[in-house]
Amino acid sequence: MLAAPWGGPSLPDVSFGDLLLVTAVAFAAPFTLGLFPALRLPAVVVEILAGIVLGPSLMGWLRVDLPVQILSLIGLAFLLFLAGMEISFERLRGRILKLTGLAFLVSIGLALISGSGIGALGLVGSPLLLAIILLATSLGLVIPVLKDAGETNSTFGQLVISGASVGDFGAVLLLALFFSRQASSTASTVILLAGFGLVAALVVITLRRAGRVMRLTGLLLRLQDTTAEIRVRGAVLLLIGFVALARWLGLETILAAFLAGAGLRLVDRDQAMTHPNFRLKLEAMGFGFFIPVFFVASGVQFNLGALFSSGATAVRIPLFLLALLLVRGIPAALYRGVIGDRPALAAGLLQATSLPFIVAATQIGIQRNLITAATGAALVAAGLLSVMIFPAAALGLLQGGKPAGRGR
Repeated sequence: MLAAPWGGPSLPDVSFGDLLLVTAVAFAAPFTLGLFPALRLPAVVVEILAGIVLGPSLMGWLRVDLPVQILSLIGLAFLLFLAGMEISFERLRGRILKLTGLAFLVSIGLALISGSGIGALGLVGSPLLLAIILLATSLGLVIPVLKDAGETNSTFGQLVISGASVGDFGAVLLLALFFSRQASSTASTVILLAGFGLVAALVVITLRRAGRVMRLTGLLLRLQDTTAEIRVRGAVLLLIGFVALARWLGLETILAAFLAGAGLRLVDRDQAMTHPNFRLKLEAMGFGFFIPVFFVASGVQFNLGALFSSGATAVRIPLFLLALLLVRGIPAALYRGVIGDRPALAAGLLQATSLPFIVAATQIGIQRNLITAATGAALVAAGLLSVMIFPAAALGLLQGGKPAGRGR
């Protein structure tokens, strides 16, 4: 412990060497990809791979010490928070919502069948957890692909965004429902979730009404771009408040962070564009610092030795990748009547793209002895492959056939 220079409480003697290396990787990953634009990979893939190489699995230069661990947890919360903010409630209605909702129900059935089948082979200890892991779509990775293809406002893009939103929210909710820490039964978990949802709804309603008070609106506008950064501080308060409440109730913090982002999306409808930099500032905080720490730390904790300890373990990677494609890809066939065959196939590939939720959920499963380290590593490896393969294949389909033009 170090004595504080002002005579206050002693400061903890903490090393920042590991954090320095983590932030160096976080800088180098997108910078390197920028030097080689032909490598159309998300930076998250490079961050995780760099963590694997530098961590105990290979070089042993990097470990997850206390500063990295704390910032990694904040990064996970920020990741789900920003994912919740991506949900477009204006698009989740009408025929699109019915189609994507029905597709998600089909995904649930396919996930349960896949989880049970893989569980019967003795490859996983918790088929239900595996089924839930297979349900998510990485909305934060899919939207950039749609933007690159110019499809965010087309019918095709709206279907994919809606399907990814439903998949993300449904997977997070089911994980909290069946694998909460303190609930003794599913019924008690439902009660806790209902209570948490009620509090969250009351907070959102209160904030929306407060936003209509002219005096408060004027104060927010006056302080939003000063050193007070009042909107950013309010968003962080909302995130930490939801997470703290979820921890107190024994619910998963990823659900709380996701709902905090979705709630902020409902509250912050800046149709007059009076604060256009607000979300950019939040993304700068998250993607500029906290979220890369989470992904690099996830790579450091990746158990490469367990993954290749035997041939039977390594074969799980293509099996899990195929399961992702079946569970989230096949239901996209329901979109054929609206957007055609090729775009439906592209939508299926994009919906099968998943990584952040896999990383978070496998960590929960390993901590609670629901899945082995080898299974968790195989799931993360399958998620990495889905991010590397499926979006590129979907872009090839879109650019080759120009399939979604009729739905613009």
